[in-house]
Amino acid sequence: MKYTLITIVGLSTLSAWLWWAPTMAKTQQQSSFTTMTLSDDQWQERLTDEQYHILREEGTEPSWSSHLNNEKRQGTYVCAACGLPLFHANTKYESGSGWPSFWQAISGHVETKTDYKLIFPRTEYHCARCGGHQGHVFEDGPEPTGLRYCNNGLALTFIPQEEGEE
Repeated sequence: MKYTLITIVGLSTLSAWLWWAPTMAKTQQQSSFTTMTLSDDQWQERLTDEQYHILREEGTEPSWSSHLNNEKRQGTYVCAACGLPLFHANTKYESGSGWPSFWQAISGHVETKTDYKLIFPRTEYHCARCGGHQGHVFEDGPEPTGLRYCNNGLALTFIPQEEGEE
């Protein structure tokens, strides 16, 4: 009985993965800038403990904890580790997830990989310059892309648009 249950659970997980994995969007593109490499000690000097955990150890902040959830101004969201622009404010939307969410990243500024930490595969994305973990991308977002880039607020810095800038 024990082995039958394990087999059933394993097969159902495998079949779910085979159905779901090919549907994930691929967003990895070649970057046109030099990557940034620092030692762990240099990253720890540069980041807060919480940012280091998220950006360098692929951690996650608690939902609804980011002040960026309520940010409504025009501007740009940049990687908190290296300053690379990742999202324009006009692509941000309220997803109800508790994390800042965007329907499109700036082309070539994020790279993806498959994450199996929760057993089923998810698409994780990182800053293309420094490799800092940002969050996960899902296919349940609004048009025109249908994507939801679910980002850790501590992994971003918001740069407001100056008055009169377009």
